[in-house]
Amino acid sequence: MRIPIFTDEVETQGGWHGAQLAKAFASRGVEAVFVSLRDCVIDLSQDSPCIHIPHFDELPKIAFVRGIAGGTLQQITTRLNVIHILKMQNVLIYNDAKAIERTVDKAMTSFLLHQSGIKTPRTWVCESRQAAHAVINQQKALVIKPLFGSQGQGVRLVSESPPLPMDKHVDGVFYLQSFVKSTHDYRVFVVNNKAIAAMRRSGEGWLHNVALGAKCEAIHCADILELAVQASKILGISYCGVDVIRDENGELYVLEVNSIPAWRGLQNVAQINIAQVLVDDCLSTL
Repeated sequence: MRIPIFTDEVETQGGWHGAQLAKAFASRGVEAVFVSLRDCVIDLSQDSPCIHIPHFDELPKIAFVRGIAGGTLQQITTRLNVIHILKMQNVLIYNDAKAIERTVDKAMTSFLLHQSGIKTPRTWVCESRQAAHAVINQQKALVIKPLFGSQGQGVRLVSESPPLPMDKHVDGVFYLQSFVKSTHDYRVFVVNNKAIAAMRRSGEGWLHNVALGAKCEAIHCADILELAVQASKILGISYCGVDVIRDENGELYVLEVNSIPAWRGLQNVAQINIAQVLVDDCLSTL
């Protein structure tokens, strides 16, 4: 069997994560082929709609989504449409496009968690610079994040009075969260509603992303794992990385849920092969 791994790193054969997945698929007798969604074609010229996937003469039984390249709203919509249409044509998608849409947008993730009673930092989302400045003037400490982003890129502590810069990370939308002070946070990897691995991340400053040099240590704290599993169930997602933080009073908050999570740092301290767990769960859906 051959399956596509949709990735934004085709030139490097999926990068480290792609290599891990390809090896895990190969161990189960499956050939993984790296494909960019931007190279797929939606063909509506015949009676039966078709998606042309590079290197595939017919539709695969399953497709693994590892990355969606950034672009304009029209480009991203088209790439998500490819995944939606494939699902409509009975191709199993891992993770599902709707789950990716719910989690790639931090505002929607925060809303769904808040609505279900999962504690998240207080959050404000607006396009109005005036409204953003009003929130900043009323709060003691805030963090501003890009609505779409990962690995701590563009995340800043608001330590100065307005005006805020309107740069590429803001991109016309102000996503503001109350600052939760802590010397570390946690990443929990959830697959099929089970927490398979977790770590404590400790950075030099207030950000604790592995991509920014945070140190990792495996943990097995039941309350943190359970909170992450609850978050994954609320978002209806096959696998995800859940970021959790504990404040100075011992309260736990979910910071983010990542539907296309990296796990290189976590793999360094985990006792299991994360890629193999992902592949086995993916194939079990057939």
